[in-house]
Amino acid sequence: MSVKIRLQRVGKRDQALYRIVVMEKRSKMSGKTLAILGSANLDIKPKSVKLDKKELDLWITKGAQLNNSVRKLLAI
Repeated sequence: MSVKIRLQRVGKRDQALYRIVVMEKRSKMSGKTLAILGSANLDIKPKSVKLDKKELDLWITKGAQLNNSVRKLLAI
């Protein structure tokens, strides 16, 4: 089972909010999540990112891989 940490889009049309979630690699974007690590609002300036660092570190030690978009988001 390959696990990825990626973004899941939520919110209304033209008001996108994103959740930072842990999902299986082969699941759909709106599929079942294993854990919700935080949220991100990319429409406002400066971008708002709320994240549980302990939970993120736990999943990375278990072998979860960061998606490119999440990796860029955490570099902010």
